[in-house]
Amino acid sequence: MKSNRILKSTELTKKRYNRIATIYDFMEGIVESSRYARWRELLWSKVEGEKILEVGVGTGKNFPFYPQSLQITAIDLSEKTLAKAREKAQSQHVKVALRLMDIQKLEFPDETFDSVVSKFVFCSVPDPVQGLKEVKRVCKTGGKVILLEHVLSANRILATIMNLVNPLVVRMMGANINRTTVQNVLISGLTVEKVTDLATGIFKLIEARKK
Repeated sequence: MKSNRILKSTELTKKRYNRIATIYDFMEGIVESSRYARWRELLWSKVEGEKILEVGVGTGKNFPFYPQSLQITAIDLSEKTLAKAREKAQSQHVKVALRLMDIQKLEFPDETFDSVVSKFVFCSVPDPVQGLKEVKRVCKTGGKVILLEHVLSANRILATIMNLVNPLVVRMMGANINRTTVQNVLISGLTVEKVTDLATGIFKLIEARKK
């Protein structure tokens, strides 16, 4: 049954991120300074409204880019990465409501947030379309969804390689490198307004809206 498979995959994903929580920031250290930081800044420059949801907050690496004077709620599936985020929020004096939650079953009422933001999250969600449907549900009508994601390459040779090595990457990191996230956004019922290629045809900034 699909529901049982997704439940098992979700629990496994949680365990993987709990396992690497203490070294997660170190793992992204080099690319963080060279490209991720400026991409995070671009991502957060796109938010609209005052009530914002960040899904997959991880260890809180987006905190320095949070716009001031906004009401931000951030969730994550992993208890240990969320604990790291709580430590950062306190040390960096970041005002954010942090909650342990599964994106596939958000515990918020319909039409709650003006914008929903994520960075490299839907590569790890066991049922990404369900997660995006939940994002759509809690986003206000007319609200914006902004996703920074890595996706399957349009280049056939590179795509073949990505598909071949994906099982290994998932076991090591918990992230799929062969997701078709732009298509998944469309399937969820959100309207894609703009897709910006950030690097190598793999890293994308996806801007969508709930019409």
